[in-house]
Amino acid sequence: MKLWDETIDGYRVEAQAMLENLFDALPSAGGEEGDLPEDPVARARIQRQNAIALEPEPSAMAVEATIPGPAGNIPIRLFEPEKPRAMFLQIHGGGWILGRPQMADVASENLAKNHGLAVLSVGYRLAPEHPYPAGPDDCEAAAAWMLEHGPERWGTDKMLIGGGSAGAHLAAVTLLRVRDRLSAIDRVLGANLLFGCYDLRGTPSTFGNGGNPDVLDPPGFQFMIESFTPGMSETERRDPDVSPLFADLSGLPPCLVTVGTYDHLLDDSLFFAVRLAAAESPVELAVYPDSPHGFMFLPTEMTKAHAARLNAWIASLLP
Repeated sequence: MKLWDETIDGYRVEAQAMLENLFDALPSAGGEEGDLPEDPVARARIQRQNAIALEPEPSAMAVEATIPGPAGNIPIRLFEPEKPRAMFLQIHGGGWILGRPQMADVASENLAKNHGLAVLSVGYRLAPEHPYPAGPDDCEAAAAWMLEHGPERWGTDKMLIGGGSAGAHLAAVTLLRVRDRLSAIDRVLGANLLFGCYDLRGTPSTFGNGGNPDVLDPPGFQFMIESFTPGMSETERRDPDVSPLFADLSGLPPCLVTVGTYDHLLDDSLFFAVRLAAAESPVELAVYPDSPHGFMFLPTEMTKAHAARLNAWIASLLP
């Protein structure tokens, strides 16, 4: 069984050279482990401030707004093409503790311009100040708002959901909530799940990836898990609303599950894709060799291959 074809295999030398020459020079949002305070809130605030330097320039297309949420207004960024073909709920990453909707401006603008999607990028509440279920509740509220207002505002009642890293986890949780709580899974065209975490107890690769370069590291990742689910036992973290790997995954729309082999979340994606397939939900698994967490931000042929596959997948789903 091969997880990638010969064309992708031909990009491995370039991918390895990119990591050797540039990876150590890439800016980090985390800071050095020993320089960060032990207090979770103080530590998260420093990491959030550092992460702002990694954000792209704000898109001129983005419109800032708010929508009602379970604990007050939720900040959002909207990308609205003239004649939307469908909607897209964009959920940013950041380990549940950092990040803002602006992180996803490049991806959101591309979705709007290249595919005619009305994109809502949601500013969900962050841990540790707002642990589970705050973030998932805000994402569910955003999905519900789009499903309610989309037909009148954008002329469509169909949507997609997507995100990367913690955003992929929240996208998977939101997808299941749309099915189980909102009874609207028939209106979801698909879910784009980029290198997500689907088992918050930890899969084998989260504890070690063979020493390969990656922006994630086990201690830092464990801090994120503890911040999002403070004091939870392993049994509590098996709850499908916390760890969607344990959910009933039947009856879901097409999912594109993407990950690199150097990613500490490799196993999460492999396990989740296989469980989707076993549940007979349509799924594509896209694995990119010698690629770390967030590999699509590196200027390589591997990144171009990922973009081409993602664009083709989205186009295949649109009416």
